[in-house]
Order: sequence, then structure tokens, then C-alpha cells
Amino acid sequence: MHSSCQKTILVTGGAGFLGSHLCDRLLREGHKVISLDNFHTGSRLNHRHQASNPDFELIEADVADPLPDLRIDEIYHLACPASPPHYQESPVTTLRTSLLGTLNALNLAMQTGARILLASTSEVYGDPLVHPQREDYWGNVNSFGERACYDEGKRAAEALFHAHAAERGVDIRIARIFNTYGPRMQPDDGRVVSNFVVEALQGLPITIYGDGSQTRSFCYVDDLVEGLVRLMASDVRTPVNLGNPGEFSVSELAAMVVAMTGSQSSISHLPLPSDDPRRRRPDISKAQLLLDWKPAFSLEAGLGPTIAYFRDVVSSQDRPSLQPVA
Repeated sequence: MHSSCQKTILVTGGAGFLGSHLCDRLLREGHKVISLDNFHTGSRLNHRHQASNPDFELIEADVADPLPDLRIDEIYHLACPASPPHYQESPVTTLRTSLLGTLNALNLAMQTGARILLASTSEVYGDPLVHPQREDYWGNVNSFGERACYDEGKRAAEALFHAHAAERGVDIRIARIFNTYGPRMQPDDGRVVSNFVVEALQGLPITIYGDGSQTRSFCYVDDLVEGLVRLMASDVRTPVNLGNPGEFSVSELAAMVVAMTGSQSSISHLPLPSDDPRRRRPDISKAQLLLDWKPAFSLEAGLGPTIAYFRDVVSSQDRPSLQPVA
């Protein structure tokens, strides 16, 4: 470790929506940050403002390929497509990222003695039969479903983390992340907040799948990053839910977005996709107790900057677009 408190921190998937906000936070705290990304779903634009920072380094690489030899103190392992259109587009690639990428990240942690945090997901709970979801709930996941490449990939990643801690002494942290939103989401991300905001700003009908009664919990990205940083600094080696326990129906979210954008958009309904969870809300009592963490942003407070960001994206030609796969 460094004699001072400056650490060298690797963020896999650092050019993604969540990863780039985490890189910002770690750089603000005075650390050296290495972002590793293959730009499959991340964007170079997310790092534009960091390019001149001497403490920042960007490595273009696929986490599922052998990783470069790095000297690091901590690893935030975020690399993985996280929205259904992206992970369903190539289920094999998604599983490869979750399995080989996680093995590679754990091997690097083992070689360097780095503490490593996994960005897991509320999707490990599947379509939950227990509400709200606590960390001791084992989930209701279909291993043959449309979402299996992501759900089961993350469940296997958690198992790999646990196995490496038990057998090889790796210092692990596991965050189960619930729906997160904010600036730098991809406009074509396919997640409900970005979909609704982009449709509203373009005056298109807002597409609700099913009757809109299904619920989600929406956590603003700054709150989520705060939770990740606190978890990394803690001694908690078992999975911790990070999300906003405020529960909203998809119809309520649509109405809020229409009101806040001043849009004339109508609502259109399409059939609900298979394996779409009916209800999703984290029980965050473990994070509150052990990390002293809970979200500070209401949905309305977080939607403000998110809508402002997408307003720029929709109106500008400099549109963040998906990078082609190298």
C-alpha cells in the first residue's frame, strides 16, 4: 500500500454510466484511477472531462481477456452490460464477461493483494416471491429465461467471489445494486427511466409494458456511488443491497416524467416481456446498520439533472452512441 492515503484503484467497466461517475468520485478523493473498458456499452464521452487528469488512465481492453499486469490497491468490478437490450443481444458475451471477467478480476486481486468489490444486481432475486428483498432471500430465477445470461451470470460471479474468499483469502465486497439512474445513461439503454425521458423529450408516446402496475425502486447515481465507496471502506464481506426503498409503479414514473418535461406525450401499452419482475424494492436495513448509508435524493430530485442531461443529448448532434464492438 502507499504510505499516504492515495490509492491506485482499478474500475472495470469504468466508461459506463455507473463506472464513470465512480471514477469521478475516486479522482475527487485524490486517488489514482485506472478505467478498463472495451466500449461495448460504455462510451469514451463519459471520460472526456477526465482525459487531462494526470491521476487518470484509460485502458481499452476486454475484462474477459487476460488482464494487463497492474499494481493496484482496490478493484471495483463493474464490467458487464446492465440493460436488457444490451445483455440479451449477445447472451454468450454477457455470460463470458460475468464468468471469465470475474475470474480475471479475482486473479488480479489475488496477485496484487487488492480488495475487490463486485457490482452484483437485484436481478439475482429474479421475480421475487418475497417483498421487499433482503440479502438472505435466495431468489426466484429462471435459468432458461431471457434474462438468465445476466441473472445467472451475476449469481455465478457472487459464487466465484465467495469461493475465492473462502479458499484463497481474497478480500471481497459484494453490492447488490437496484435500479439506478442519472446523467450519462445511454439514450438507447432500454431501461425504464431513460426510455421514458427520451420519449417524453421527443414528444413520442411513452411505452409502458404491461398495465404499468409493476413497481420499481429508483436510486440516483450519486447515492449509489456513495454506497459503493462506503461498502469498499467497510469490513462487510457478505452481499449488501444498495438501492432506494421508495417504490413507484411504472405508471407513476411515466406521469412524473411527463409532468417534469412538460411533454405532450401520450401513453401506449405493449405486452409485458417474459420474466419481467412484478415488484422490486430493496430492504436496505443492512446497509443502514453496517454502512450508515441511505439514499439522500428523492425520485423528483434525481430526475431533474437526468432530464437536463437527456435534453442536451436529444437536442445535440454530439449524441453519445454505442461504440462498435472492437
